[in-house]
Amino acid sequence: MIIHPPSNYQPLAHKVFDEVRAALQRFLPMARIEHVGSSSVPGALSKGDLDICVSVPAIDFEETLEKLQAFGYTVKGDTLRTEQLCMLEAPRKDISLAIQLIEKDSEFEFFHKFRDALLANPKLVDRYNELKLKFSFDGPQTYRDEKAKFIRSVLDA
Repeated sequence: MIIHPPSNYQPLAHKVFDEVRAALQRFLPMARIEHVGSSSVPGALSKGDLDICVSVPAIDFEETLEKLQAFGYTVKGDTLRTEQLCMLEAPRKDISLAIQLIEKDSEFEFFHKFRDALLANPKLVDRYNELKLKFSFDGPQTYRDEKAKFIRSVLDA
Protein backbone atom coordinates (compact mmCIF):
# COMPACT_ATOMS: atom_id res chain seq x y z
CA MET A 1 0.00 0.00 0.00
CA ILE A 2 1.34 3.40 -0.97
CA ILE A 3 0.95 6.24 1.52
CA HIS A 4 1.14 9.71 -0.01
CA PRO A 5 2.24 12.97 1.59
CA PRO A 6 -0.42 15.70 1.52
CA SER A 7 1.29 17.68 -1.23
CA ASN A 8 0.89 14.69 -3.59
CA TYR A 9 -2.88 14.35 -3.32
CA GLN A 10 -4.61 17.14 -1.36
CA PRO A 11 -4.64 19.83 -4.08
CA LEU A 12 -6.39 17.47 -6.49
CA ALA A 13 -8.70 16.13 -3.75
CA HIS A 14 -9.84 19.66 -2.83
CA LYS A 15 -10.42 20.58 -6.48
CA VAL A 16 -12.42 17.42 -7.17
CA PHE A 17 -14.40 17.85 -3.95
CA ASP A 18 -15.47 21.35 -4.98
CA GLU A 19 -16.55 20.05 -8.42
CA VAL A 20 -18.43 17.04 -7.02
CA ARG A 21 -20.11 19.04 -4.26
CA ALA A 22 -21.40 21.57 -6.80
CA ALA A 23 -22.77 18.79 -9.00
CA LEU A 24 -24.35 16.89 -6.09
CA GLN A 25 -25.96 20.00 -4.60
CA ARG A 26 -27.88 20.55 -7.84
CA PHE A 27 -29.76 17.26 -7.55
CA LEU A 28 -29.55 16.70 -3.77
CA PRO A 29 -30.65 20.06 -2.35
CA MET A 30 -31.67 18.47 0.99
CA ALA A 31 -28.21 16.93 1.56
CA ARG A 32 -25.33 18.15 3.68
CA ILE A 33 -22.25 17.42 1.58
CA GLU A 34 -18.89 17.52 3.36
CA HIS A 35 -15.30 16.68 2.64
CA VAL A 36 -14.18 14.07 5.19
CA GLY A 37 -11.29 11.64 5.49
CA SER A 38 -7.59 12.37 5.39
CA SER A 39 -7.75 14.54 2.31
CA SER A 40 -9.82 17.05 4.31
CA VAL A 41 -7.15 17.38 7.03
CA PRO A 42 -4.03 19.48 6.37
CA GLY A 43 -0.88 17.47 6.93
CA ALA A 44 -2.58 14.06 6.86
CA LEU A 45 -0.97 11.18 5.02
CA SER A 46 -3.30 9.13 2.82
CA LYS A 47 -3.68 6.47 0.18
CA GLY A 48 -4.48 9.45 -2.02
CA ASP A 49 -8.24 9.07 -2.12
CA LEU A 50 -11.16 11.45 -1.59
CA ASP A 51 -14.01 10.78 0.83
CA ILE A 52 -17.24 12.74 0.68
CA CYS A 53 -19.98 12.39 3.26
CA VAL A 54 -23.54 12.96 2.08
CA SER A 55 -25.90 13.29 5.02
CA VAL A 56 -29.67 13.25 4.47
CA PRO A 57 -32.80 12.91 6.61
CA ALA A 58 -33.96 9.32 7.08
CA ILE A 59 -36.97 9.88 4.87
CA ASP A 60 -34.69 10.83 1.94
CA PHE A 61 -32.07 8.07 2.34
CA GLU A 62 -33.33 5.54 -0.24
CA GLU A 63 -34.27 8.21 -2.78
CA THR A 64 -30.82 9.76 -2.41
CA LEU A 65 -29.18 6.36 -2.93
CA GLU A 66 -31.19 5.91 -6.13
CA LYS A 67 -30.21 9.39 -7.35
CA LEU A 68 -26.53 8.76 -6.66
CA GLN A 69 -26.70 5.49 -8.59
CA ALA A 70 -28.48 7.21 -11.48
CA PHE A 71 -25.66 9.78 -11.45
CA GLY A 72 -23.11 6.97 -11.96
CA TYR A 73 -22.08 6.01 -8.44
CA THR A 74 -21.98 2.31 -7.59
CA VAL A 75 -22.48 0.65 -4.22
CA LYS A 76 -19.25 -0.75 -2.79
CA GLY A 77 -19.81 -4.43 -2.11
CA ASP A 78 -17.05 -5.08 0.40
CA THR A 79 -18.11 -2.49 3.00
CA LEU A 80 -20.60 -2.13 5.80
CA ARG A 81 -24.14 -1.47 4.55
CA THR A 82 -27.02 -0.61 6.88
CA GLU A 83 -30.30 1.29 6.66
CA GLN A 84 -28.32 4.36 7.76
CA LEU A 85 -25.08 3.91 5.79
CA CYS A 86 -24.16 3.05 2.23
CA MET A 87 -20.71 3.43 0.72
CA LEU A 88 -20.51 4.24 -2.97
CA GLU A 89 -17.69 4.87 -5.39
CA ALA A 90 -17.32 6.91 -8.54
CA PRO A 91 -15.72 5.88 -11.80
CA ARG A 92 -12.95 8.47 -11.98
CA LYS A 93 -9.51 8.21 -13.50
CA ASP A 94 -7.90 11.13 -11.67
CA ILE A 95 -8.63 10.13 -8.05
CA SER A 96 -10.30 7.34 -6.12
CA LEU A 97 -13.56 8.85 -4.84
CA ALA A 98 -15.91 7.37 -2.24
CA ILE A 99 -19.25 8.67 -1.04
CA GLN A 100 -20.42 7.81 2.45
CA LEU A 101 -24.18 8.24 2.28
CA ILE A 102 -25.45 8.50 5.85
CA GLU A 103 -28.67 9.18 7.63
CA LYS A 104 -28.60 12.54 9.40
CA ASP A 105 -28.19 12.30 13.19
CA SER A 106 -27.27 8.60 13.00
CA GLU A 107 -24.31 6.90 14.63
CA PHE A 108 -22.45 7.42 11.34
CA GLU A 109 -22.02 11.15 11.98
CA PHE A 110 -18.60 10.05 13.26
CA PHE A 111 -17.09 10.83 9.85
CA HIS A 112 -17.52 14.53 10.64
CA LYS A 113 -16.61 14.20 14.30
CA PHE A 114 -13.33 12.42 13.57
CA ARG A 115 -12.38 14.95 10.90
CA ASP A 116 -13.16 17.80 13.29
CA ALA A 117 -11.08 16.20 16.06
CA LEU A 118 -8.08 15.99 13.73
CA LEU A 119 -8.57 19.55 12.52
CA ALA A 120 -8.58 20.74 16.13
CA ASN A 121 -5.48 18.82 17.23
CA PRO A 122 -2.36 18.57 15.02
CA LYS A 123 -0.83 16.08 17.49
CA LEU A 124 -3.65 13.66 16.66
CA VAL A 125 -2.79 14.09 12.98
CA ASP A 126 0.84 13.22 13.76
CA ARG A 127 -0.24 10.09 15.67
CA TYR A 128 -2.61 9.09 12.86
CA ASN A 129 0.18 9.55 10.29
CA GLU A 130 2.55 7.40 12.37
CA LEU A 131 -0.06 4.66 12.60
CA LYS A 132 -0.65 4.71 8.84
CA LEU A 133 3.07 4.44 8.09
CA LYS A 134 3.53 1.67 10.64
CA PHE A 135 0.70 -0.54 9.35
CA SER A 136 0.78 0.24 5.62
CA PHE A 137 3.00 -2.81 5.04
CA ASP A 138 0.87 -5.26 7.03
CA GLY A 139 -1.89 -5.68 4.48
CA PRO A 140 -5.17 -3.85 3.95
CA GLN A 141 -7.14 -5.63 6.69
CA THR A 142 -4.59 -4.93 9.43
CA TYR A 143 -4.29 -1.36 8.18
CA ARG A 144 -8.09 -0.86 8.35
CA ASP A 145 -8.34 -2.57 11.77
CA GLU A 146 -5.62 -0.40 13.30
CA LYS A 147 -7.13 2.76 11.83
CA ALA A 148 -10.53 1.76 13.24
CA LYS A 149 -9.05 1.32 16.73
CA PHE A 150 -7.43 4.74 16.53
CA ILE A 151 -10.63 6.38 15.28
CA ARG A 152 -12.63 4.78 18.12
CA SER A 153 -10.09 5.98 20.69
CA VAL A 154 -10.32 9.55 19.35
CA LEU A 155 -14.11 9.53 19.29
CA ASP A 156 -14.31 8.04 22.78
CA ALA A 157 -11.96 10.65 24.25
